[in-house]
Amino acid sequence: MTTSQFEDEERFVLVDHPLVQHKVAILRDKETTTKQFRELVRELALFEGYEATRDFPLEDIEVETPLETCIAKQVKGKKVAIIPILRAGLGMVEGMLELMPSARVGHVGMYRDPKTHEPHEYFAKLPPDITSRTCMIVDPMLATGGSANAAIDYLRKQGIEDIRLLVLVAAPEGITSVLEHDPDVRVFSCALDRELNEHAYILPGLGDAGDRIFGTK
Repeated sequence: MTTSQFEDEERFVLVDHPLVQHKVAILRDKETTTKQFRELVRELALFEGYEATRDFPLEDIEVETPLETCIAKQVKGKKVAIIPILRAGLGMVEGMLELMPSARVGHVGMYRDPKTHEPHEYFAKLPPDITSRTCMIVDPMLATGGSANAAIDYLRKQGIEDIRLLVLVAAPEGITSVLEHDPDVRVFSCALDRELNEHAYILPGLGDAGDRIFGTK
């Protein structure tokens, strides 16, 4: 799979660094332990965070090194909120916070109806200054796009302009759904898989990310 199948390739970024591909391969393996899986999710979130923040503006600052004073760069005025979609998105938060320790964390709870596959919101808690922040929604899996679209809609209603969706594994159906649903959101994924099966599970996928992160199955 490549990004060429999507009409708006600029809004979909496939993070295909060799180390990312290596870690995704281990993540997929059914023999990977809960501990390993959790660590890999954290590491991949950190890698993906680099790409999702690549366009942050910089400004010059004066720094005194042990030898002399020089002009260096720092991120200019960007404030970030990390918004995990419960519960699996929680697995990506630690890696994102390692990269951006000053970020705030909000939470959006969604569950998918097992028959209709439609998302339902059951919890939401956001930082008070959320509208001034770049919001990064994190969720390991992008299948139909239903939960992601619902989370994006919720954030738009709060007045948030800059929304980025970070996932680890995505189906083409999910990416198309999100890009068509919101004209401004950007999507980042570490893998672009083949398709969804009749139960809306990603193939080849990696199983249920929440169960594998928390050891509940």
